[in-house]
Amino acid sequence: MWKYINLIKYGIISLTRIMKGGLILIKLTSLSKTSGWAGKIGPEALNDIVKAVNFSNNQNLLVGIETSDDAAIYKIDENKALVSTLDFFTPVVDDPYTYGEIAASNSLSDIYAMGAEPFMVLNIVCFPCNLPKEILEEILKGAESKVKEAGAVTAGGHSIEDDEPKFGLSVNGIVHPDKIWRNFGAKPGDALILTKPLGVGIINTANKAEIASDSAFAKSVRTMKMLNKYAYERAKKYNIHAATDITGFGFLGHAFEMAFASNVSFEIHQENVKYIEEAKEYAKIGLVPIGSYNNRKYMKGKYILNNVENYMVDILFDPQTSGGLLFSLDEDEAEKLMFELNTLPMESSIVGYVEKFDKYYIKVS
Repeated sequence: MWKYINLIKYGIISLTRIMKGGLILIKLTSLSKTSGWAGKIGPEALNDIVKAVNFSNNQNLLVGIETSDDAAIYKIDENKALVSTLDFFTPVVDDPYTYGEIAASNSLSDIYAMGAEPFMVLNIVCFPCNLPKEILEEILKGAESKVKEAGAVTAGGHSIEDDEPKFGLSVNGIVHPDKIWRNFGAKPGDALILTKPLGVGIINTANKAEIASDSAFAKSVRTMKMLNKYAYERAKKYNIHAATDITGFGFLGHAFEMAFASNVSFEIHQENVKYIEEAKEYAKIGLVPIGSYNNRKYMKGKYILNNVENYMVDILFDPQTSGGLLFSLDEDEAEKLMFELNTLPMESSIVGYVEKFDKYYIKVS
């Protein structure tokens, strides 16, 4: 019972949901092998698979799979382009309502990473037939709270029976064709801004092992639940040269995709990279998701580390669920944007700078 009192204290679950049938007593995270984006197919394997398929193309497809961008964009007319994405994953928390919130926030993130605004979503549901239907109701209610917060509308969805619960959204957004943010276009001299702390994958792994403290887990949940809408709204006033969101490939994996697509090198200053404090402790004792090692394998030969401790390497490659946005923009504009981002409850930071390409795409010191 004390566990539930602490979860209520830190805002992870509500007393009402416990009293309405004890849904929290069913550990959703125990029903899957991996949690959240830690279950994503590794970047190396996924890259090989995609290369083997001859995907169709069209002159109105402004953004496809070529640069591993966050969403597809199709030009409708001179003033409008449709932005489309989908994301779903296994539970990262045991509370179904919170799981719905996090999954929806993660799915909506790709739209914001393209400089667009979401307007319609569809639910993607995989759910075990032997679980109480009230659990799925709570998942959908949690997701709907975030869809409404984003200013979008839910228009339906699709569901199947599955031994492992999985949930997410297909999201459509709208953007002017001239105002698209892509994951390429970073220029030498740019500053790099990250809008959320890292470490949620490590903390979620520690939580699954029942080692994470309630306060550490609460920090992770708050990070994952927060919409990237608010960082997007502040950044859209500036000339963003390149942008992406940080999810399953970890900070360095997604930073590499941006640097590679831009044909530049990113100089990352490790002391400026914010992370949830307890992630350091858990990384040091080996509570690291398998996806972190897949990310490091994929990045072999593409990066160099100078005086970076092992725990920090784990944090830099940690698969993030509903992570922050990474922006590349002129240094003077970055300072102004940071002033506005600092009004948000989530900690942002200038994590490095863009240089002309020199042997490695990512350099951390």
